[in-house]
Amino acid sequence: MLRVPVVDSNHQPLMPTTSARARKWIESGKAIKRWSDNGQFYVQLTIEPSGRNTQDIVIGIDPGKNYSGIGAVSAKFTLYTAHLILPFKTVRERMDNRRLMRRGRRGRRINRRVEFSKRAHRQKRFANRRQGKLAPSIRANRQLELRIVSELCKIYPVTEIRYEYVRADVDKTSGRKGAKSGKGFSPVMVGQVWMLEQLSSFAPVVKVEGYQTAQVRNYLGLTKNKTDKSKPEFNTHAVDGVAIAASHFVEYRKYHRLDVDGADWFGSISITPASFFVIRRPPYSRRQLHLMVPSCGGIRRKYGGSTTRHGLRKGDLVNSPSCIGFVSGDTERQISVSDASWKRLGQIAASKVSLIRRSNGLVVAC
Repeated sequence: MLRVPVVDSNHQPLMPTTSARARKWIESGKAIKRWSDNGQFYVQLTIEPSGRNTQDIVIGIDPGKNYSGIGAVSAKFTLYTAHLILPFKTVRERMDNRRLMRRGRRGRRINRRVEFSKRAHRQKRFANRRQGKLAPSIRANRQLELRIVSELCKIYPVTEIRYEYVRADVDKTSGRKGAKSGKGFSPVMVGQVWMLEQLSSFAPVVKVEGYQTAQVRNYLGLTKNKTDKSKPEFNTHAVDGVAIAASHFVEYRKYHRLDVDGADWFGSISITPASFFVIRRPPYSRRQLHLMVPSCGGIRRKYGGSTTRHGLRKGDLVNSPSCIGFVSGDTERQISVSDASWKRLGQIAASKVSLIRRSNGLVVAC
């Protein structure tokens, strides 16, 4: 049976309850319905709770370059699972395009027919050669994971966060530390220390290595889809998030007795059905100064942005006579409505579209 998160009147998280009990609380006025930004339904009590004792609830994070998995578990129930579609490729492509557009603007601004010392070169505004800078694409990946963790910590009494840590190997051919078969560092490895520091502000953090995740996953009888990791299903990445979190409750370790030395599994945990969500950022274009390719007459119109001409923002959840979806664009009289995968469902007259919820920077599909 699915468990429903519970918070008190001051938004302090309590232990989850059953869906039947939550329904009775809502019908009797003891609780009201709420939804978090990550798509999770929960209830907020309007009365003083009968108790505030909590059990261990652990969040497991399986970070990746294009996709990540997150799971939240207790000793008896699986509470939450999610498959994150990370913005790595999109951010990298947009940073490359921004660089090209900026160089193009500088090239058009500078008159190269005059002497170099008299050209309109501006001085640098900051030291752009500083070390330790986190790449925007990596930062965007980790920030999306942090956003989901922060939402979970608002509705669950999280006692620990477990993060799969990728270690650098030594390439036997080149002898370079961190080179895997001569391919260099993986993007997943970049920014791990920064990520652990950010997570420590929510709860104590424990590093889990990949082989430990595989051991726990096999012990629990969970299967992983390794053929197509882009599939938005539990068995691609969320399964590892659950296994990482479950490593808090079960452990494979050595033991010594009077006449026997060996190793075995210790502890127990129950893996139960849980809500599964596919989460991504709204893939609309940010505000750009102009298009890269000019139209007739050499005029470059402005491009991108999150606002529309009808008082709605891109990413807003709206209702229309034909469908419910997210605002993805607009024309002079119409609103473009798309589903969670950002496939356009139709263009609807702005007068027939009503707002359900403002954009919170996340697109969630169950």
